[in-house]
Amino acid sequence: MNTDKLYQKNQYLKKCTSKIVEITQSENTICLILDQTIFFPTGGGQSCDKGKINDLEVSDVYEKDGLVFHQIQNNHSNIVWNIGEEAICEIDWEHRFLNMQRHCGEHILSGILYREYGGINKGFHMGEHYMTIDISLETMPEIKELTWEMAQRAEALANQVIWSNAPVTIKHFDTREEAAALPLRKMLVLDQDISIVCIGDTENPADCVACCGTHPDTAGQVGLIKILKVESYKGMFRIYCEAGRKAMDIFNQYQEIFSYLSKRYSAGTGDLLDKMAVQEDKARAVRTELYTLKQALIRDRLSSISDELKTLNPSKQHLFVKEYDDMKIDDLLNIGRPLIPELSLLLLLVSRKDKTVLLFSDGRLDCGKLVKENAPIYQGKGGGSSTNARALFPKAESIDVFVDLLEKHLR
Repeated sequence: MNTDKLYQKNQYLKKCTSKIVEITQSENTICLILDQTIFFPTGGGQSCDKGKINDLEVSDVYEKDGLVFHQIQNNHSNIVWNIGEEAICEIDWEHRFLNMQRHCGEHILSGILYREYGGINKGFHMGEHYMTIDISLETMPEIKELTWEMAQRAEALANQVIWSNAPVTIKHFDTREEAAALPLRKMLVLDQDISIVCIGDTENPADCVACCGTHPDTAGQVGLIKILKVESYKGMFRIYCEAGRKAMDIFNQYQEIFSYLSKRYSAGTGDLLDKMAVQEDKARAVRTELYTLKQALIRDRLSSISDELKTLNPSKQHLFVKEYDDMKIDDLLNIGRPLIPELSLLLLLVSRKDKTVLLFSDGRLDCGKLVKENAPIYQGKGGGSSTNARALFPKAESIDVFVDLLEKHLR
């Protein structure tokens, strides 16, 4: 016998008493089948209800062959379940109502997209942070793209349906023929036990489609629909959106961001973007100036090292060390690499801040080999080519002993 699905008869029922008709137990979970349930199982893009059975948290609810399975974690060894006993079921109403708001909001928006642009809903998902609807425009090939302006228009029309507080009716049909008499947005895929959700006038509804999910009985309870973005997706258009309390939560996040930026830039709604653009222009100018100065500094230090190298006797001095803590590693590479052709000894550029030693040579002293053989002695790591390598250490103090070791090695 199929589970009696009370959520189909009264989606506002928060608590019920059921009888246990079957128990399946494993090492980690217990699955209960009840004679009746208020728990909606995962399906149709909607997550299952949360809640408790006999004060124990329900971890999952799913349906198979007309039976609804209620999964509970098997970590209560002192509790015994028996067939025929009563089970007190109570759903997490906040979670249920949010799902009702979001799912109904998706129906309303999908109905508008179908009516206005011939958009067919090919996929729907209610995620933790947003919903997605995948829309195909195949019925109207003259429409090549679902633009942001089109999405905004659909959003406005969807919210008009909500604010009109249109009725939401759910009808259950035994056969496909009975259900097909309604003005459906999508063709039926089931032959029996069909639920149709109709929003608005049944003769000319805002939406009418088969659905197994839970919905409020008026559109006004959805509260709000907000489209977040639209992007191309596998030949379709994916709409990111939210509805109900989730939409309000997102709006509150946006408001916090706007308030922060308004305070930072001393701006309001009308001039925030302009003031941000002015600051970005100033920042871009500073970055350009900084880059120019940095390149000049690199050239100056490169020239200075080159001049110093010319004064050294490679038969008496086998390595030359320079430390720069005011430059990034990439900057030091830009100093060392151009010097490689004129090197007759080992050049070390050191950044204690980054705990790094860069090695440069003309190739006769294999930099990569020197790092590989000596850096691990001091918990260092790294590598490179014969002409350029780097050694990175866990602490800056290791640099001194590493350099001393190289100096002794090259004598």
